Amino acid sequence: MIVLKTTKELDLMKKACALSARVLRLAGEMVEPGVTTGAIDKRVREWFAKAGATPVFLHYNGFPAAACISINNEVIHGIPSPKRVIQPGDLVSIDLGAKLNGYIGDNAATFAAGDISPEAKRLSDTTREALYVGIRAACTGGRVGDIGAAVQSYCEARGYSLVRDYTGHGVGRELHEDPSVPNFGTPGRGARLLPGMTIAIEPMVNQGKKEIRTLEDNWTVRTRDGSLSAHFEHTIAITANGPVILTVED
Repeated sequence: MIVLKTTKELDLMKKACALSARVLRLAGEMVEPGVTTGAIDKRVREWFAKAGATPVFLHYNGFPAAACISINNEVIHGIPSPKRVIQPGDLVSIDLGAKLNGYIGDNAATFAAGDISPEAKRLSDTTREALYVGIRAACTGGRVGDIGAAVQSYCEARGYSLVRDYTGHGVGRELHEDPSVPNFGTPGRGARLLPGMTIAIEPMVNQGKKEIRTLEDNWTVRTRDGSLSAHFEHTIAITANGPVILTVED
């Protein structure tokens, strides 16, 4: 069931989203060679605690950390560790969310650890722009398929593939609400986009083929062919005046 948010609920949700955006920026600023993913996760927990918020991912279905930190050929759900040291040239994707006043903000971005290869930069830049292409397609009266088709068309035209096994999603009081928001699709298909809907759009784009595999830790998802992957995400609201990005700092 798709839950439409009232103006009051959207105001509360904006606070959680703004905090998520700020913490994601701060976490991204820590991405440098020599820093451990465990150190970033520790700071994420501290920043959320200081703001009186709960890190949504911590213990979600058993996930052991506050942030998913995935490097290079890891697509999503990388588990931070004090032993995982970021190396020069790494492509580091951070996904995190805050729960504040009963509502959730969910966002992700891919960061460069120092100088990265031209190929890695092109992938990251394409994935970031694909997110905004998808957001621009999220118009009242349209369909969820319009979003996925826009993202798919943009990325595939540039030689990349979209992960099919994981998608964007509705978000609000729960981290994963209806509807599912795939990064591929057919225009005019899927749930209708209505004012008050809040969804997370999150392209997961592979440099190589779309196939993925989950590691023995039962969380970390990698590209099956070992190619690089990038991930960007915003929580947005569907409004009569067009899509509004909620995961922005105040």
